[in-house]
Amino acid sequence: MPLSWLKRKFQTFELYTVDVVLGRRADTGAIIFGVFLQMLSWLFSCAVQLRLWLYRKRIFHDHPLGCLVVVVGNLTVGGTGKTPVVEKFARALRDRGRKVAILSRGYKSKAPPFWKKAWYGITHTDEPPPKIVSDGQVIYLDSEEAGDEPYMLARNLPGVVVLVDKNRVKAGAYAIKRFGCDTLVLDDGFQYLPLKGRLNLLLVDKTNPFGNGHLLPRGILREPVKHLRRANYIFLTKSNGLRDLELEALIARHKPDADVIECAHRPQYLQRMDAKPGAAAGREPLSWLRGRRVFAFSGIATPESFEKFLRDLGALLVGRERYLDHYRYTPEDLDELYDAAERERADCLLTTEKDAVRISDAAGSPIPLYYLRLEIEIIRGAADFDEAVGRICFPQNALAGRAPSGVIDSPT
Repeated sequence: MPLSWLKRKFQTFELYTVDVVLGRRADTGAIIFGVFLQMLSWLFSCAVQLRLWLYRKRIFHDHPLGCLVVVVGNLTVGGTGKTPVVEKFARALRDRGRKVAILSRGYKSKAPPFWKKAWYGITHTDEPPPKIVSDGQVIYLDSEEAGDEPYMLARNLPGVVVLVDKNRVKAGAYAIKRFGCDTLVLDDGFQYLPLKGRLNLLLVDKTNPFGNGHLLPRGILREPVKHLRRANYIFLTKSNGLRDLELEALIARHKPDADVIECAHRPQYLQRMDAKPGAAAGREPLSWLRGRRVFAFSGIATPESFEKFLRDLGALLVGRERYLDHYRYTPEDLDELYDAAERERADCLLTTEKDAVRISDAAGSPIPLYYLRLEIEIIRGAADFDEAVGRICFPQNALAGRAPSGVIDSPT
């Protein structure tokens, strides 16, 4: 049986599962499959509660590293706009004189071959060092080896060290010893309990805060909503500027003293990916989109938000293609996209910056190929953001104020 056929079938099944979880399907098969996923969700919930209880009772221990640790994460899987927030926070810390390292697990990064790991185990007594994506000056790995988000962060944050390792305690110790870092930003670390943060920043997608309220795999929650109380600051992302009193009341019920920072992902410009060397940066203003026929494609958790950006900017969306989150594009995929765009008489192909790093070669595109650059803009709670940065840069002020809430809550 051809491997490509199996791969397509597996991707179809994954997409079907995502549709069931997000409530996009309501047929009989989806209902039955949803019941099965609910049973698995109960088992997952028990495992989550047990793990938190073991850390709370100090049966499992965290590992202090003697420096400031900032945790950025969420209660749900994917789609909260975490990477731009990590970028903004790390940049603010860097600009205030901190020596920052971002620690990532490198989701979907390329693992070393088995023989290489085996050889290292035979010839060394210690664990292999973390992957150095960037030492703050040079980027050493591409997106396939590093993972999408670590590579993007390294590219956009000169002066910031970016390391990848599933063992973030080991990566943090390495950042301190090798690069002299005094501040560690734990990317997607809300569930990583071995390394406790001084500040916990929790992101909540305002357009879809907690999905259907179920834990994985029936829903999108990694842990119960009540664990909002572990956060110091709550970032409401993807805001349209309107207050959501129901969501704010829910947050206040679980975390009455939380500082809420509301932010929006703002499009900045279009960057052409197939621009010839020497071209004027290949950058276009957002106004360039108005009235143009655009074929959009993306492999992200929430493609709807990306497509809405394009419509709001005046683009005529003549076609779209959605892939699984973190999907890595092949030359064959690009050929199919070019053909589809040409059939729809599109003026250009357009994707996200996160997708762009997974396209190895855009040269020779028969039509212009762009990605949309987004950045975070704080629209409410800017003073709280500055306070959060200040608590890290001047920890004596933090100690004089509120104590960090890094304690593991009771799962009951």
